[in-house]
Parts: sequence; C-alpha cells; structure tokens
Amino acid sequence: MSPEYPFDEAATARAVIDDSGVLVEWNAGAERLLGHRAAEVVGRPAAELLAEGGGRGAPEGDRWDGILTLRRRDGGTVSVWLLAHRLRPPQGPGPYRWLVVTPLEGDEPRLPDDPLDQVGLLASPCAIAIYDERLRLRRINGVMAEVLRLSEEHVRGLRAPELTGRAQSYDIERQLLRVLTTGRGTDVRTYVPVGGDRTHAWLARMAPITDGRGRVRGVSVAAHDFTEQYVAQERLQLVNEASVRIGTTLDVTRTAQELADIVVPALADFVSVDLLDPLEHGGEALTGRLTAPFTLRRTAHRSVNAGSPEAVVKPGHVDVYPSPSPQADALLAGHTLVASTSTDDLAQWLSWDPARAERIQEYGIHTTMSVPIQARGTTLGVAVLTRFKNPEPFTPDDVLLAEEITARAAVCIDNARRYSRERETALALQRSLLPRTLPRTAALEAASRYLPAARSGVGGDWFDVIPLSGLRVAMVVGDVVGHGIQASATMGRLRTAVRTLADIDLAPDELLTHLDDLVVRLSEEAGTDGVSGEVGATCLYAVYDPVSRRCTMARAGHPAPVMVSPGDAPHEIELPAGPPLGLGGLPFESAEVELREGTVLALYTDGLIETRERDVDASHALLCEALSGFSDSLDETCDRVLHALLPPGGAADDVALLLARTLGLPSSRVATWDIPADPALVAPIRKQVLEQLGVWNLTEASFTAELVVSELVTNAIRYGIHPIRLRLIHDASTLICEVSDTSHTAPHLRRAKIFDEGGRGLLLVAQLTERWGSRHTADGKTIWAEIGLLDEQ
Repeated sequence: MSPEYPFDEAATARAVIDDSGVLVEWNAGAERLLGHRAAEVVGRPAAELLAEGGGRGAPEGDRWDGILTLRRRDGGTVSVWLLAHRLRPPQGPGPYRWLVVTPLEGDEPRLPDDPLDQVGLLASPCAIAIYDERLRLRRINGVMAEVLRLSEEHVRGLRAPELTGRAQSYDIERQLLRVLTTGRGTDVRTYVPVGGDRTHAWLARMAPITDGRGRVRGVSVAAHDFTEQYVAQERLQLVNEASVRIGTTLDVTRTAQELADIVVPALADFVSVDLLDPLEHGGEALTGRLTAPFTLRRTAHRSVNAGSPEAVVKPGHVDVYPSPSPQADALLAGHTLVASTSTDDLAQWLSWDPARAERIQEYGIHTTMSVPIQARGTTLGVAVLTRFKNPEPFTPDDVLLAEEITARAAVCIDNARRYSRERETALALQRSLLPRTLPRTAALEAASRYLPAARSGVGGDWFDVIPLSGLRVAMVVGDVVGHGIQASATMGRLRTAVRTLADIDLAPDELLTHLDDLVVRLSEEAGTDGVSGEVGATCLYAVYDPVSRRCTMARAGHPAPVMVSPGDAPHEIELPAGPPLGLGGLPFESAEVELREGTVLALYTDGLIETRERDVDASHALLCEALSGFSDSLDETCDRVLHALLPPGGAADDVALLLARTLGLPSSRVATWDIPADPALVAPIRKQVLEQLGVWNLTEASFTAELVVSELVTNAIRYGIHPIRLRLIHDASTLICEVSDTSHTAPHLRRAKIFDEGGRGLLLVAQLTERWGSRHTADGKTIWAEIGLLDEQ
C-alpha cells in the first residue's frame, strides 16, 4: 500500500468464474481465505470448492449474495458470505463471467482508539456551524471557515445575518429559530450570487442539539454545496422551456425569434439567427456540398440591450459571409465552433469586416459560439451566440446546451419550410399530438376516430387511453376552445399534462383541478404574448378498474358519456357537469358507476352532436340509435356513429370519438390477504404467496415475487399504519403485487451508502420488476410492483 494506492488486495477474497463454471482468476485474498494457491484451482470447476458436493447451478439475474460452505485446503470447511456479479462482455455479445467477492477486513482486530469511531460532527467534510440557544454562532469547522473565509475566533458570537450580511440570512435565522423551538430538523436551500451570472447553491440541513435530558440547547447546520446539481437543473429547465416555447407556430421568422428569446439572456448576451436565403420564402434548402461565401438572411436576433445595438445587420436583410467568418466556418465544418479574444481566433474571424470588429471593441465581446442549424440531414442556417456582459467564456456544457436548443428550433424551422399552407401544417401537428394507436389492456378494448373541421381548420380535440397501475385504465377526451396552431399546441400541453397527472394516479376530480390550474396559467401566458382571447377547454376523465368493475368519472364542462350495457338500451350517464377548464377556483365532482363486462362507453367531443342541421337532443337520439346497433367490432361502430351524425361535407367543428368495451378480471385471478402487525409472520405470508403462484402455474416467477412481496410487506409493517392488505393480480403477461395501508406517506427510492444497514429494499424492487410506484387512496396508499411474466418464463 502507498498514499497513491491505499488498497490492500489481500483484504478481499476475489475469484472469477467463466460461463462454464471454471475458475479463471484467483487472488491473494482467496488464497488467504481457503489456503488454495492460484495454480491449484485456476482452470478447475468452481463447484469443487463447495462443501455440499458442487450441485449448485449458476444464479439467476445479474447479482446474487448469500452464505455458502466452502472447502479449505487443509480439509476443513468455512461458511462465507459471498457476493456475485455477472460480468458482461465489454464488447458486444459473448460469454459472461461471474465475479465472486467477500471482504476479509473483519478478520483483523480494530484499534480501541480508531479515529473513524471517534470522528465528531466538526470533522465532517460538510461545512458545519453550531448555534447556541441564543442563535449565536458557537463553533464552525474548517470547511465552514474556508467557505466564510473567516476564522472561528473572529466570528464566534455572531448571528446569521451578522455573519453573512445577506438578506436571505434572515430567512435562515427564522428556520434556525423554528428548529430551536420545535425540536424538529429541517432542510433549507439558499442561492448566493458570486458575481456575473453565477450563483452558488447550498443545501443547509438544520438539526436540534439536545442535552442528556432531551432539551434543545442549540442548532447544528450542515451545509452542502450543490451548485453543480443546481446548474444542471437550470440547464434542464432551459431545455424544457425551449421545448415549450419554440415552435408554437409553423412560421420560420417566429420560430427563429423564439430561439433567440430562449437563448438570451440565459445562455448568451446577444444572438443572431441567419438562415440560408431560400428558407425565408418557403423554398427548398440548398442541396449538395456547401461552399463559401454564404448568402444568409438575418431572420432574428436579440440582445440583453434594448434594440440590439450590437447587431450590424437588421432582421430581414441579406448579407454575404466569406471564409473565415463565424457563420461560414461553422457551416463548412458542420459542427459548433467557439472563438475568443484570448486566443486571437475571434479577431481573425472578423478581420474581413471592420464594422463587426469595431462592435467587438465597443461592447467588449470576448467569446463567440457559432452553431449550425441542421435538421433531418439538411443545413438550414447558423446561430451565433456572443457574450460581453457575462464575463465567463463558453464551456463545453454551454456548447451542448446550445446545440440541444438549436436542434429543437431547427426541426421547427424545417417543418415550416416543408409546408406552404397553415392548415396542412396544423393538421400534421394535430395528428402527431394524438395517439397513433391505442394500447391493448386487460381492462378494455378501445377504438377511436378524429376528424378535423371541414372549414374552420384543425382545432384542439384530443382523446387518450392511459394504462394505470393495478390493471386499471384511464380514458380521456378533451376539447380546447378555438382552432389553428395555437389550439393544437395547447391541446398537446394538456394531453401531456393529463398523462403526467395520470401517471401519479390522481383521482378524476383532483386531476381536473390540476388541469384547471394549468389552463389558467396558459391563459395568463396568452395574455402576455398579445394573443387575443383566453385559453379554455373541456375534458372528461374516467378510470375503470377491471377487478372491481367500477368506473370513476369526472368532467369539466364536457358532454356526458353514453353507456350501452349488454341487453340494455343506450343511455347517458348522470354525471356532475363541472365548470369548463380555465375558470379557476371552482370544484369538480366525480361519480362512480358499476359496469358489467361487455359494457360499451362512448366518449366524444361536442363537435359530434352540435351541428347546424339539428339540435343537441336530436343528435343525442341519433347517437344512441347508432350505438344500439349490435356489432362485435368497435371500429365498425365508430364508423356507423360518424356516418349517422356528421353531414356529408364534414363537421363544422373537430370531432373526437372514443369507444371502449369493458372487460372483467375473473376473481380467480385475484388473491388478497390481510397482513398482521407482526413482522415474524411475513414468512407464512410468503409461503401463501408461493402456494398461490403454484395454483396459477407461475412458479417461474416465484423467486422474484417472493422477494418483492417480502420487501413491500415488511416495509408496510415497519413504516405503514394498519390495517395492511396484500393483493396479487394475475394478468396474461403481468403479475401485480399491491400492498395497501392507511398511511398517506409514500416511499422514495434512494441509494444506500456502503455501510447503511437498510435502504436497499426499494432499489431491489425497482431492479427486479418492470415498474413500481405508489398511489394514494381515500383511506391511505397502495404500493405496487409489476413483474413481467414473459421475462420470467
């Protein structure tokens, strides 16, 4: 061992076994454990080292751990805990190997004054500060002293605002006071500007300090600098903002300006977007090999200074760029180029244009980044980003961020170039936002239709079928007020929001409440953008459970669904109307109905029943008549409904129609157990689960199911509130494990540290299952996990 490599190879027994079970590596630690030298065991079957006779096969999965009895060289045996990892070939497919290890450090005696056992709070690598009962600084460690750049003897006795002199220190002190008075710890995030556009982000964990009697005598603050994570989150947020704000219309100039608006000031102080001239007029992009000089049209630019005084060329004007220049060289290279005044390459770039060189000197431009605008293998133009107010040069992360945002904008520009008429473009966007196919689920069969308006253009109607946990499925139909690209874009936002909210298993009325808040915010954004009119929408959201055969629905100003039960006449479901989305502050109500297997639900938008030829009641009667015609095919029923209600020339408004035939899950496919409060009874529960899997002929999934059930049940007993219930649901391709209790606290996946005794359970569940998650119910929560049976078999 040495300071450069402080690892003792003999402190770990390590061996490598190939896919045929033969030992191929044997280290000094393994020799220390069993006495066998490498020459004696390498090349021989590893099973010969097993005391029980070598009948054990290769483990399942990519990792295994357990206790095995091994043979020593002297004839004795030893029981050892082993950890085995499957080593996949480094390049492509090929034979795998198993790495088997076990630690040997426990064999050595520990010193009574081991510094690892004696380390105190102030020796932490985090920045630590100790405050007394008066919230006066008592102690700081060396890390905090380096952060503050002050010594402990100088700052002892100061309050937090006195220590930093920053306004946010008062908020920190209020948090300290809360911890001092309540005795409960808390986490506080604070952001400290450090010059320019840079910000240091800190996470301060505050905890009470108690004496032997349990009285709070002070507060400890452990601060962690998470600036890198904060910066990464800011970059991710900018990319997400770009995906929302860029491409709201299919207009080349508007899209280029949206790109400029996103980049400034978040990434650059000035940006220019220049496109190859034919794009501005909707023509085809240049093909073949690009050669300088380039004729580019200034399509958009933006600066942190009002009026963009740094720009030499005005929007709409054409300029010629020779090589060398930032625009021409980036187009010729086909990738991003960065230049700065510190390396003189920026001056060389602009030597051809005295006017631009003068602007560099005047405004102190010190770095430039040229990003080609490319989409679908075609070069469309170039975006040039510069900095002068921000003193920092462009970093490799800035380059990646600029390329990501520019790539998104390039796609939008290319879409606008490809289509000459707005309606055709809007129709393409609308169809891309709607689901191309409906998912096949065990809960229902579904068919759908969407027809754009014949005269007023594409609107914002949409539909969706969303699989949920526990074999449940959500059905949604919505309608955004208005027509055109804006309505289509809003529809896309709402559909994405519905899928996101559905993924966290919100109740229908609660989901519509969140969706209403989103529409209100979209209306405010529309007002600030100068768009006339407010954003409004209607929506119907339903969740069907094939186990209970019950369906919960809520609607926001949307037409009520029509139900056709087997043998009964079609009729409208009585459902509270609810206000349209966008009014804000008004409640939504849900209703629950029981559906027999084979019941058909018809969900639709108002374009289907609101026509000039007849009133709504007459259209509703025609809809029921069309649905009453027997047909095994839902697609045929969709066509029959549209043919009966829509005029030959097409509807005046968009039409979305979703038909769903419910399926039921036999009770034999569901098993439920009430879990006692005793953790010792988990083993009998596992046994009952294995017996049930045997009844279902799912013995291949026994190993995974047993681990998942054991972990979820144990967690529920340890952290949940009784009563606790375990439910298994057997689908054709999935085994679902659900554990419910009356606690509303949901678990969180975390990565346990090396010496943590727990914390790996949910990570194990996540690794062994296809999906897992939690959903809140009226009386608690349910933790669920799905095991893929096809993989197990």
